[in-house]
Amino acid sequence: MKVPEVAVYNLLQERNILPKDGFEVATPSMHDVRKTNCHPDLMSCTANVMPNSNSLLQKTRLPLGLLVHPFKDLSNLQVIQSCSIVRCRSCRTYINPFVVFVDPSRWKCNICFKANELPSDFCYDSTTNTYIEPHKRPEVKVATVEYVASTDYMLRPPQPAVYLYLLDVSFNAVETGYLSEFCEILIKELDRIPGDSRKQIGFIAYDTSVYFFNLSDEHNQPQILCMPDLEDADIPCPDGLLVNLEESRDIVLDLLEKLPAMFSNNTEVGSCLGTALEVAYKMMTSTGGRVTVLQTHLPTVGAGALKNREDANERVSKNIQGMGPVTDFYKKLALECSAQQICIDIFFLNSQFTDIATISCASKFTSGTTYYFPGFHRATNLAELRRFRSALTRYLTRKIGFEAVMRVRCTRGLNIHTFHGNGFVRSTDLLSLPNVNPDASFGLQMSIDDTLESNYVFFQAALLYTSSKGERRIRVHTLCIPVSSVLSEVQASANQRTIISLISKMAVDKSLSVGLGDSREALVYAALDIMQAYRASVPQGQRLANQLLAPQSLKHIPLLVLALLKFMAFRIGISTKIDDRVYAMELCKWLPLKQLLLHIYPALYPLHNLTEEQVCVCEDHVIRPSMTSLSSHQIDRHGAYVMDAGSYLYLYLGSAISDAFCAHLLDVRSFAGTAEGYLELPELDNNLSLFVRKFVEKLNHKRTVEAPLMLIREDGKLRHMFYQHLVEDRTESSFSYLEFLQHLQKEIKV
Repeated sequence: MKVPEVAVYNLLQERNILPKDGFEVATPSMHDVRKTNCHPDLMSCTANVMPNSNSLLQKTRLPLGLLVHPFKDLSNLQVIQSCSIVRCRSCRTYINPFVVFVDPSRWKCNICFKANELPSDFCYDSTTNTYIEPHKRPEVKVATVEYVASTDYMLRPPQPAVYLYLLDVSFNAVETGYLSEFCEILIKELDRIPGDSRKQIGFIAYDTSVYFFNLSDEHNQPQILCMPDLEDADIPCPDGLLVNLEESRDIVLDLLEKLPAMFSNNTEVGSCLGTALEVAYKMMTSTGGRVTVLQTHLPTVGAGALKNREDANERVSKNIQGMGPVTDFYKKLALECSAQQICIDIFFLNSQFTDIATISCASKFTSGTTYYFPGFHRATNLAELRRFRSALTRYLTRKIGFEAVMRVRCTRGLNIHTFHGNGFVRSTDLLSLPNVNPDASFGLQMSIDDTLESNYVFFQAALLYTSSKGERRIRVHTLCIPVSSVLSEVQASANQRTIISLISKMAVDKSLSVGLGDSREALVYAALDIMQAYRASVPQGQRLANQLLAPQSLKHIPLLVLALLKFMAFRIGISTKIDDRVYAMELCKWLPLKQLLLHIYPALYPLHNLTEEQVCVCEDHVIRPSMTSLSSHQIDRHGAYVMDAGSYLYLYLGSAISDAFCAHLLDVRSFAGTAEGYLELPELDNNLSLFVRKFVEKLNHKRTVEAPLMLIREDGKLRHMFYQHLVEDRTESSFSYLEFLQHLQKEIKV
């Protein structure tokens, strides 16, 4: 194969390398236009041209791996209901657009290259009662399909949708006001929770005791049962704790309306989260399902009790302690839950150390998700309140898959050896997922074991799950990548977005196993190796001593590695709470690529130079302003900027911003009249106001959790929240972007 010539950059001279719309999406080039890969948001590889041998891969110094977002929400998913699901009899690959039809009755597998017979009914179209050619079947035309599976894919009858909520009701929890907020949202969304007529629901509350709620309709109102003995935790009654939602809907609503008042005067300050989880496991072991935990402080009593182990004096050190779990209680419980198809999701709403590193093991090994709302308070922290409302609403109503497994197959000669993400690894290519949700992604590291003889390699991710309606389904994604023996072709087709995501996952593992200092050093060496390998591939006569060369496909690697070094998960020299750091590491492991990139290298948009034509909104169509680099040199004291940092949006105002801008956007006379903090933009009758409001809506469009808008003043107390994201600047403990480039150039030995 031959790739087009690409531009080569001397990064030391051309440092402003951001494209207008951010980091571009790289996709493999397909020579046959009839054959379409799955969307890169669903599956992408670090190499859009695969090196044909391990020795060639080593020359590039590029990491090799995949990102898979298997259950992503899709608006045009091709669903196939057929008597026979066609798979390779040898490797069990599903038929896909890249197979070869030997003749009308046989096909050759693109993974193992074995020939297979087609079922007699494969070419029969039941909608038209006619026979069609095999390549016109939808599973052969589309690279992402979903099958409605037969009973052959079931080990037991499909489980019902079962939801159990564990609610912290200690004094600290009641004081935050979260319980009232939770109950109000659940009442509002109760009828939108996924499931069919078998759907079940239950609640457990806990402080230093565990409280059960009998919701059976024989009592006509909820009955509360208290279990103060934490040593011998057990279920107080066999029935009524998990009830059919349709049959007990009125009693459930009654409980949700009364719950906040039940514990409004609670003075217990302890938390027995571990005991509550043990009881939840016993309640759900026969059915499986989803456990949702809302926790506001450190568990202090009962099983899994923890102590505060954060040392504020060590927050700026490179030898951070406490990033790993202090006990294996939550991991062991999680593995037991996973075996019974029970998933645990945790919402942390804490203002003090809660030991996310330890407790989150309950989510990590059950394919659950950890949510974090630091400093949550219903009355005083409106930004976190907005995030919590958005996250909980999405969480309650999004699509869900139960008792799932995901297997990733690849062409012979390639080997998958490491999974990244939340789940239990059953074997090298099989991941057990008690629940699967559309907001979680996974990473896989690979190696090349044998020389690749074919012109293409293939990857197929197959997700088998039970839908909330009780159907067994299989979602299949197939990716095709060309193979080359030419070093320059492999380098020119590197996918730097996917590379950075995979490197971040590897860095998390290294931080937890050998320490943050070694992990940061490995990140620097990753950038250095890639740049040095490229320089070695350039003819010697074209190398100059004062150059740091990179092709289009690798030009952002140093910038994004520097951004990782300054990301909350890996930064040093800035006081960072352990919970904040650990949560940032969790995001690296499971957050989908586009969202992760915004956390690592936020998007910065100047607003003050927009023309009247640019701010004109036509039928809700908003033209996105051009991005600018994350450098204080780009920040004008006469300017205004919107920064999209993933979890938050910031509106930064320079102290010399014009009075007209403040009046038209914020309805205040001047900069002096602006107030820092959470901001709801006023609806004013002018183009600037309409444009910015629509632009903020566009940034939040399709985001799983709404990012609240925070107003930051140049002279304000919150300015550090904005400036910490200017990753191209120098700090006391880290390079500027120019200094980092100079360091790489100095260290390159070629």
